[in-house]
Amino acid sequence: MQVSLLGLTLQLLLLISKPSAGYNQNSHETQDVPSFSFTHSVYHATVYENSAARTYANSKIKMGIQLSKRSWEIRYRITSGDDEGLFKAEDYVLGDFSFLRIRTKGGNAAILNREIQDNYVLTVKAYVKGESLLEAWTKVSIQVLDMNDLRPLFSPTTYSVTIAESTPLRTSIAQVTATDADIGSNGEFYFFFKDKMELFAVHPTSGVVYLSGKLNVDEQDRYDLEIMAVDRGMKLYGNNGVSSTAKLFVHIDRVNERAPVMTVVTHASARLEKNSLYALVSVEDFDEGLNGEIDSVIIMDGDPSGQFYIERREEEEFAIKSTEIINWETFPYGCNLTLQAKDRGTPPQLSAPQVLHIMFSNQQATEANFEQEFYVVSLNEVSPPGTIVGFFKIKPEPDDAEYILTPSADSTFFKINTLTGVISTSHWLTHVSKDIFSLEVLEVDSNLRAKVQVAIEDANDNTPEFFQSFYEVFVNESVPAGTNILTVSAVDEDKGENGYITYSIHCLQQLPFKINQFSGVISSNTDLDFEASPEVFVFVVRASDWGSPYRRESEVNVTIHLQNINDNKPLFEKVACKGVISVDFPVDEVITTMSAIDIDELELVKYKIISGNELGLFDLNPDSGVLALRNSLSALSPKHSIFSLKITSTDGENFSDPMFVNISVVHGKSLYKHFTCKETSVAQRLAEKLLKKSKASTKSKTEEGFIDLFSVNRQTPQFDKAFPTDIAVQEDLKVGSSVFQVNAYDGDTGFNGQILYSISDGNTDSSHSRGEEIFPNSYQNFIWHLVFCS
Repeated sequence: MQVSLLGLTLQLLLLISKPSAGYNQNSHETQDVPSFSFTHSVYHATVYENSAARTYANSKIKMGIQLSKRSWEIRYRITSGDDEGLFKAEDYVLGDFSFLRIRTKGGNAAILNREIQDNYVLTVKAYVKGESLLEAWTKVSIQVLDMNDLRPLFSPTTYSVTIAESTPLRTSIAQVTATDADIGSNGEFYFFFKDKMELFAVHPTSGVVYLSGKLNVDEQDRYDLEIMAVDRGMKLYGNNGVSSTAKLFVHIDRVNERAPVMTVVTHASARLEKNSLYALVSVEDFDEGLNGEIDSVIIMDGDPSGQFYIERREEEEFAIKSTEIINWETFPYGCNLTLQAKDRGTPPQLSAPQVLHIMFSNQQATEANFEQEFYVVSLNEVSPPGTIVGFFKIKPEPDDAEYILTPSADSTFFKINTLTGVISTSHWLTHVSKDIFSLEVLEVDSNLRAKVQVAIEDANDNTPEFFQSFYEVFVNESVPAGTNILTVSAVDEDKGENGYITYSIHCLQQLPFKINQFSGVISSNTDLDFEASPEVFVFVVRASDWGSPYRRESEVNVTIHLQNINDNKPLFEKVACKGVISVDFPVDEVITTMSAIDIDELELVKYKIISGNELGLFDLNPDSGVLALRNSLSALSPKHSIFSLKITSTDGENFSDPMFVNISVVHGKSLYKHFTCKETSVAQRLAEKLLKKSKASTKSKTEEGFIDLFSVNRQTPQFDKAFPTDIAVQEDLKVGSSVFQVNAYDGDTGFNGQILYSISDGNTDSSHSRGEEIFPNSYQNFIWHLVFCS
């Protein structure tokens, strides 16, 4: 169907196309004076900038005047447009044509410079020597073409940056900029280093400077780089001339990257005396030089009376002692000292504050209890098994304390470390319908209890799902704008904003449809026309929730078929026909032909005479529209020699507006016929409509291969190559210390690129026996902690 429509379109365009009339210069023409005019009113020519003297402008068409008389001596003169006197007009006769030639002047004339002016419009006068009446004018537009005559220039010419010694490879550290006033490929240039550099690289077109090697501030703390810009034309043709040079000074700073890490070991003092030792603090800093040396360890909080002081024993070891004999009866629960270490780097780094709990070994026991009788904690729905819920312990805690969860339906989803009181999840919670879990923690020996309420926070872990895998509907072209076509619907099992859905249409081309973002109702936004638009519309509707931190989306294909209906009446190609035929016009001879076009049914138009043929003299073929003479006109009297035929056409349902054919019968002319009609341009409008439909159908195919790569979870997470096979841990490592940090990467975007971590070794209760717990640190990494009891 599309091939036949395209063929018909081309035929109609060929039928209606007419050769364009050539230019006719207005000039003083009379019957006595021969034609004297330029072949065009405006000529276009080109010439390169910096052209030498007597360089002729190039024109694709010949410029000048046709010689009606060979005796004419035509001269040309530039009358305006050349204020600087750059051009000269010359004549050159070849055969019967006087050519107009424009060239650059010589001598002291200025040189063409495209960067100053790239176009000149010259007014040229032509006259015949000795003929004052023969004059003609034309305009010559001269485009000055670019030559690669300028070189790139840096702005500014000096750059200075300071970067850290630990800057990662492939980091962009600076960008140099240059400009070239030439245009096109003449204005392109490349950047490169004057001397070969191993630690740095410069992008040849953007001027961005990258770090390509590892820096060592001990070897060199400053680099002076010279960057050159080379014109592309020079590079292509082997010319190494450099337009300009820029200097980039790179200063390297030694960075104090790491903070000190403290390890505290308590010491049980047997006697109450001055300068008693209560703890040893070892501090480690992995930086080098002064950045790795420990300056001090201080008591930040917990000692308002100044009963403790810190004594340096070795470079990285400090002792916490008492300044006086402490009356421990005034501190029944002991003392909590907050410690912090500082290194000697610039600027100095501080360790994370660490709390040291000090008690005297012979201190009398006090009544133990949970800090709270009722705890309320929140937990994300997507927390993996092993996620820490919280710590729940009695204080003061005896050495043999043991914790359990009171058995219940809710406790099956959690586990507790019997030694530390750490509660963690034992199963995934994404498929559990409960929002609140109630737990009870029991300390076995003391029979002390505490209630724990775990509130589950909804996570955006469900993607909207459409009720149908695709949608397809048929709609008539006659429906008005604003008509509801169909409704798409999706559901999201999340709660709140995580489950709230909005809809949108995604298509590369403009569609005559819109969608209500809340209801999913697709409606037309313009009147649909089968004859001027694609017959099938295929597009994607996307359902997006309002979740965080990232929205989840799904897509469904929608196909709308546009159905053709007979909503157009036939239209005559010619109307208001009138003409004459002779009285001896032969019977059955064709007088004229009616032609009507129906956009809906191109081959089903019928023709009919409504009135004016009461004498039955004329015959109209209903299929071809041929109007012929049925009976002889010889018996007609001159008084009845004018006929007005009212003719209509129909496609079977709709009738066209009637047209009239006025026929006059003349006497005295043998076998004579002459007719004229008024063109309606129906065929041209139909051709334009069919071309528009064909182009729209072609555009619609472009989008069929489009895939939205950003909504697909295409990549799997990958662990860092430095992932170890085993980890060595000291036996006296303090509870809560960091052991190892795992890093992984996912190349997907949005929510699909976020990572959750968990330990899976086939034994969900292994953390109880080995004391391992997982503390999620962030979406991108996690830290292993160890929980031990001495």
